[in-house]
Amino acid sequence: MITASGIGLDPHISPAAAYIQLERVAKARMIDESKIKTLIDQATTINPIGPDVVNVLELNAALEQLH
Repeated sequence: MITASGIGLDPHISPAAAYIQLERVAKARMIDESKIKTLIDQATTINPIGPDVVNVLELNAALEQLH
């Protein structure tokens, strides 16, 4: 679910792709889904000329800080 860029691969996925994985990640990490949804929203960049993206590296770092 990583998107391609002009220079290779960016560590980004769509918000929809992140939400698809939300339940699985919550169960695996034993974290409330609402907390993960908040982190997804915080890691989402709103792009006025293209699709919105979630920075996976930023999201994973935030998830690690919850433990």
